[in-house]
Amino acid sequence: GRHSMLPRHVQRLGRDWITHWNGSQILTLNSPVSSCMRWAGHYPPWASFPLPISADFSANWRFPPFFGPWRQFQNSNWHLDNYTQSCCFHLPNPSMKSEGEEPLTKKRRLSGQDDTSTPEQETDLSNQQEVSCLSVAQNEEKHGSKKGPIKRHWEYFCQQSKTMKIAENKGSDQSSTESEATFDFTVMSYNILSQNLLEDNSHLYRHCRQRLLFWTYRFPNILQEIKELDADVLCLQEVQEDHYRTEIKSSLESLGYHCEYKMRTGRKPDGCAICFKTSKFSLISSTPVEFFRRDIPLLDRDNVGLVLLLRPRFHCKASAAICIANTHLLYNPRRGDIKLTQLAMLLAEIASVAPQKDGSFCPIIICGDFNSVPGSPLYRFIKEGKLNYEGLAIGKVSGQEQFPRGQRILSIPIWPKKLGISQNCVYEIKQQQKEENAGEKLEAEKPDNTQEIVIASEKLSSKLRHHFKLSSVYSHYFPETGIPEVTTCHSRSAVTVDYIFYSAANDDTVAQPGAEDSFCGGLKLLGRLALLTEKDLWTVNGLPNETNSSDHLPLLAEFRLIEQ
Repeated sequence: GRHSMLPRHVQRLGRDWITHWNGSQILTLNSPVSSCMRWAGHYPPWASFPLPISADFSANWRFPPFFGPWRQFQNSNWHLDNYTQSCCFHLPNPSMKSEGEEPLTKKRRLSGQDDTSTPEQETDLSNQQEVSCLSVAQNEEKHGSKKGPIKRHWEYFCQQSKTMKIAENKGSDQSSTESEATFDFTVMSYNILSQNLLEDNSHLYRHCRQRLLFWTYRFPNILQEIKELDADVLCLQEVQEDHYRTEIKSSLESLGYHCEYKMRTGRKPDGCAICFKTSKFSLISSTPVEFFRRDIPLLDRDNVGLVLLLRPRFHCKASAAICIANTHLLYNPRRGDIKLTQLAMLLAEIASVAPQKDGSFCPIIICGDFNSVPGSPLYRFIKEGKLNYEGLAIGKVSGQEQFPRGQRILSIPIWPKKLGISQNCVYEIKQQQKEENAGEKLEAEKPDNTQEIVIASEKLSSKLRHHFKLSSVYSHYFPETGIPEVTTCHSRSAVTVDYIFYSAANDDTVAQPGAEDSFCGGLKLLGRLALLTEKDLWTVNGLPNETNSSDHLPLLAEFRLIEQ
């Protein structure tokens, strides 16, 4: 009869609504219904009319009461997969980025990169993570615990902080302050989530209401965050070029910022920006860094960096300068070789910009999304200034995956000589000049040791080094509980990948010890805006949400420039 295309036990359900409950394909009612949802000439028994469903179907749609009792069809053994050909009802697969695009596993196969996991294993893992996040989000929404913005507080490390306004041990502080010229300023690092990338990776935001994902909703929120936090220097990632040109730049200039921008070299129109308040700094130089090299197959990705040299306007010597760098390294967890090379290129540019007349480096701050977790080899290299990568698998460099799929071992050296960057992460020409000068001194003092020096340099071929004494603003774990801090949170993961690294002054008690001191003066960390746990973020339905319109949190720190 009228419903001959449906099996007999389905017809008996009458007005009951039928659904498919499967871990790999959940009908997520908090996300838009796929535009391919159609009834091919047959309608459910409760509908006497066709159902026009647009692609912009409301994200907040819920089952109407007349759809029938939920328990009856939840416990049925009917599976939608068996009948998709007859009724043309399709569900979007979570492994698809968006409707009509290729599955992630297929894209990996086409790219020719190493992948030792099976598609089934990968899909199961990603689905488990997504289901977990979605269930948490739905549970929080059900209990109404996500009302109001989540609050972050300041953590102070120095009683001299201007924001703390509390003076302790006044006598000792005064004597130290008199002997040092000081300059206090704040720095923010913030991945603001490019709208293009959001739409290309819509599977990461299934937990979000649709209206919260539009740029017209997101940008006012992001701008409000920037206004409230009121940093003196902004390091922004995923800044979409058309939005930067039409809205972002002018909005920030109206707040007293000067903006420098570098767009990615490929087809994706986003990039990095550094903006500073002209009332606090003047620009000495601005240097964009492109990680793509046409003549080097390893460097086929379009990530970029930006390095600024700024001069403080008060309380400092005329020669005082601060180097601010910003970058967004490659995401791919299985290409640690590319990540390390991109990092080396950024460090080489900093090393060429930051030297002062006496040969020491000016204070340095490096911000960005490094797509690497705390404790990973890449992270340790930044903080410790050295990394022996012999025998290290490329999939373990960033620590993004618990069971890395890239098992190929890093080659020695990682990048070809034609790149012009040494294992010490400086440009070869400057390295040669330094070695020649050092060689002349050694030859005058100990001429018999020349051969030993050459042999030693050959043995260090698998060791990367840099000459910056860098510390992380954040400790990455809450000391009371040991729970990890989180800088990004979406449907698939919640981890730390964003950092602010800085060259610490000798008397900075927060700094990490162990690196050689090659700085004149340095930076003292006065305070930071505390991060949150994953649990904290899911109480407001993760990121983005009503008030936080990126899938990353802004990082914010206050520093004191110390000249000696």
